Amino acid sequence: MACPAGRGEVKKGGPGGGEEGVAMMLSRIGRLVIDLLLPPLCLCCHAQVSEPGALCPECWSNIAFLTPPFCRVCGLPFEFDPGPAACCGECLRRPPRFGRARAVFRYDDASRLLILRFKHGDRLEGVPAFARWMARAGAEVLADADLLVPVPLHRWRLLARRYNQAALLVNALAGLSGVAAVPDLLIRRRRTKPQGHMNRSGRRDNVAGAFQVAERHQPILAGRRVVLVDDVLTSGATVGECTRILLRAGAAHVDVLTLGRVVRTEGG
Repeated sequence: MACPAGRGEVKKGGPGGGEEGVAMMLSRIGRLVIDLLLPPLCLCCHAQVSEPGALCPECWSNIAFLTPPFCRVCGLPFEFDPGPAACCGECLRRPPRFGRARAVFRYDDASRLLILRFKHGDRLEGVPAFARWMARAGAEVLADADLLVPVPLHRWRLLARRYNQAALLVNALAGLSGVAAVPDLLIRRRRTKPQGHMNRSGRRDNVAGAFQVAERHQPILAGRRVVLVDDVLTSGATVGECTRILLRAGAAHVDVLTLGRVVRTEGG
């Protein structure tokens, strides 16, 4: 007698069954062994956490995530809500070349170590989490985007560091958003000086003429909406120069998405 449908049948495959179930079980066992030998650590303070690429509760609570209300152009947070169309004084006085800039969190004493360990300390396990945070913070700019492009490093700096942190973020964001990534679209044609102690005009002069579009990628820029990605937005000099080059090469629009941003008070 045939068994009634759904009863007495042996199902192959599916979660927990067959080769797939065995593979899943082995993967979990492997993860447990790795966590036992090398327990995952907080990206900021090295306290033990539940999974790789996470922050401990204390570090998480110290990060100043940026949420509305903020300037509709540069994303500068406001202390009170002036309305969704409001711009900060700086953007009204000197509108930036880019359309909109969005960032995940304030770059301050609490987040600085997180960025520096990612940028200079080979702490790359945070990239998937960073990309998720950026996808949320930049949802409006990603929804309109055709291309994701990182701010490039000069080849000698890339050789010394071994990776471009902005390119890693771009590749991870592409997987989450479905927007095409072109990690080598921009080239840094000359080395620039570190900008940490420069004022706004010094930063602009430092990066002037430092970038170009790779010749082989020039045709894909025509009429495209680009999201320019970097780790930190400081004065806007670097992303402003990159934006100028992208627009001159045919891009229709450029927005900016970063992990952190320096927040200055009006006139500061």
